[in-house]
Amino acid sequence: MKPGHKFVDLSHAVEHGMLTYPGLPGPVISDFLSREHSRPHYTEGTEFHIGRIEMVANTGTYLDSPFHRYPGGKDLDGLELSSLANLEGLVVRPDPGSRAVGPEWFGNLPLKGKAVLVHTGWDRHWGTKRYFSGHPYLTAKAVECLKGSQVSLVGIDSLNIDDTADGRRPAHSVLLGANIPLVEHMCNLEALPESGFRFFAVPVKIKEFGSFPVRAFAILES
Repeated sequence: MKPGHKFVDLSHAVEHGMLTYPGLPGPVISDFLSREHSRPHYTEGTEFHIGRIEMVANTGTYLDSPFHRYPGGKDLDGLELSSLANLEGLVVRPDPGSRAVGPEWFGNLPLKGKAVLVHTGWDRHWGTKRYFSGHPYLTAKAVECLKGSQVSLVGIDSLNIDDTADGRRPAHSVLLGANIPLVEHMCNLEALPESGFRFFAVPVKIKEFGSFPVRAFAILES
């Protein structure tokens, strides 16, 4: 990293039993090989730990690829690194308390090629029952604006980028249909400026898989 640059972590930690989304099980984290049981395999004083984790793909802060929505869409293996890493970032901050985030928040911004991160502040409810009801989301018109502006990626610090009462899921349908990856359940967006940073959200490279946790972060110049 160049002198004067700073990392900002934008991800929730994955913990045993944590709940990300109602109806989805929390991760189960355990030992496959404990340090104690590894000792007989090595010279005295040498030990290792091998962990095991069982979880659904949509756990913690995760990225959705087009395959999450469309059977013929790009899976995690098919995503280009250029669509996930070192993207020029832009933070959009709707009015506090705004639930339905409309196109008026995006229309006059230089969006093309950007990772557009929507800072709602909803991550303050992470780990509580409040997180799962009444979350902010993008309206269908906002989504069409983002697609038409040719953004590279869209992220949000909320339960879902869509209104979960809308079975059409317009944000997922339109943006993933346009090969625009999504990052949900972000956090710490208040630590970012509105522009002047690079964004990264790279999942494990898995074939025929649509979503996976990421260590989302930004690099900004001080």
